[in-house]
Amino acid sequence: MDVGVSIPPERDAGSLPRRNGPDPDPQRHFAITDRQDYADASAFTHAIRNTLQQLPVNERDVLIYVHGYNNTFVDGLFRVAQMQTDFELPGIAVHYSWPSAANPLGYTYDRDSVLYSRDGLEQMLRTVSAANPRKIVLVGHSLGTMLVMETMRQIEIASPGWTDRHIGGVVLVAPDLDVDLFNAQSQRFTTLPDPFVIFTSSRDRALQLSRRLNGSVSRLGGLQDAEAIGDLPVTLVDVSEFASGVGIDHFTPGTSLLLIQLLQKSVELQESFDGDRAGRSGLLPGTVITAQQATQIILSPLLLTQSMPKLSP
Repeated sequence: MDVGVSIPPERDAGSLPRRNGPDPDPQRHFAITDRQDYADASAFTHAIRNTLQQLPVNERDVLIYVHGYNNTFVDGLFRVAQMQTDFELPGIAVHYSWPSAANPLGYTYDRDSVLYSRDGLEQMLRTVSAANPRKIVLVGHSLGTMLVMETMRQIEIASPGWTDRHIGGVVLVAPDLDVDLFNAQSQRFTTLPDPFVIFTSSRDRALQLSRRLNGSVSRLGGLQDAEAIGDLPVTLVDVSEFASGVGIDHFTPGTSLLLIQLLQKSVELQESFDGDRAGRSGLLPGTVITAQQATQIILSPLLLTQSMPKLSP
């Protein structure tokens, strides 16, 4: 389906004001404005292709967002609309919604739903690819990153090298994923999509809870040592210092005003998604640590403001 979302004009980047009841105020709240259903996958592909052809060639990209644990359809829909707006992302934003229980006590249910949803996400990826976008960027959050990795692994088993050919970048935000499992999943890939960026934080309260629920097993989103995934050509971006200290801090790259402003204005970040991996240690200012093939960048608000003097506070 095609869903229109109205975004209030006066709000801070990173904020997602919404009304949980009826009759949201478009001047104050995110709101759904319209909806169009498609008869089948072919009609969906046709609609994406037509929309892309109306864009400049260098903006014919598709961002696919996979939401995390305890999220409703509308939660994910508003989040991807917020990200596309705040980061000024070109192209089309697509939301893949899997059946979360949308309940803090539904963690086990959600893990089962992730496995149930692999075929659906694979079909969406192949459907979007058939529209011939310039680039597909796949973004997963929290438990949704397990769905991203499991689906790409599934595709690789059936069609070796498909993800590297068709996925132009992968971003895992606060991945609620066991580190050993991530390493094992990655072994199935002929080549991991490039770039492959993982946002981590040691102050993520949701991942701290997940560690307890999973028997204190380390989660990829809380990883502090790149050596644990050093065999993989990935970039870890540690955003611990940007945690607000309020709430669970489980989506820092999308909720920290300073970090959003930096990523939005960072020419280096944009170029990194179009260039090779050779100079990617300069992706963002911060402490850079290399561990075999992996690169870890530990960001600091102080370093970021010093490196971008024109950035408004």
